[in-house]
Amino acid sequence: MIDARRGVLYPARMPDFHRLPPPSAALHLVAWFWIPEWDIEPGRTSRQHLVAYPALNLVVEKTDSAAARVQLVGASTAASHRDLQGTGWAVGALLRPASVAALVENPAALCDSAVGFDAPELLEGVSRAMAAGGDDRRADAVAVFARWLARRVGEGTPTDALANEMSELLMGDATILRPEDVAARLHTSVRTVQRLAHRYVGLPPAAMIRRRRLQEAAQRLRDEPGVELALVAAELGYADHSHLSNDFRAVLGITPRSYRSDARA
Repeated sequence: MIDARRGVLYPARMPDFHRLPPPSAALHLVAWFWIPEWDIEPGRTSRQHLVAYPALNLVVEKTDSAAARVQLVGASTAASHRDLQGTGWAVGALLRPASVAALVENPAALCDSAVGFDAPELLEGVSRAMAAGGDDRRADAVAVFARWLARRVGEGTPTDALANEMSELLMGDATILRPEDVAARLHTSVRTVQRLAHRYVGLPPAAMIRRRRLQEAAQRLRDEPGVELALVAAELGYADHSHLSNDFRAVLGITPRSYRSDARA
């Protein structure tokens, strides 16, 4: 099971933030929908640090300084941040692989980048739901989004379903430490797993495993400030404590100890 709490490095610093499950018609298309809403004091900036899931996102966004837009956001290869200013909202879908093939030909070309996506019906429907206000606005926006995506993508193919299984294992199963582990669970070849990851995510399977382990390590350090780094490293399949520290520095730019202190503060 993919843990929806991971990915945000400093959850306490987030603005009003909600994660909603997809409706049944979109269960094979979306892992979850995420909706931040912010109202930052004039002259101030709220920086949000992420170590994002190895997946694509389709996002409808509106700020007070720009017109509403739809973007397709590629998988990231490093930690990233977003500076929030003024007021605004976003309704994003963390896409399962079954959605990706119908939306983009080469997801690898989108890594660490985003492109505008032409979807006027989606833009209008989500914007109307969010503008309506009230406690149901987020659920209504998600319902609109899910219906649009289901119409756009359809039922999918057996290969789409296999790609979904692959992603679920790579992103959510702590026992998966190598691409060979995924291939064995899916009763297929490592080469097939590599091809699926390239076509449906744009990252190699080893990179997806590395991202999941790093997210898990960061979450352990947030949730259990006193835990020994060596224990975290061993439980997550790192060779040793130094291997974990090197991975942290390479992706996040800080050491695990520094991150733990920052997260507590």
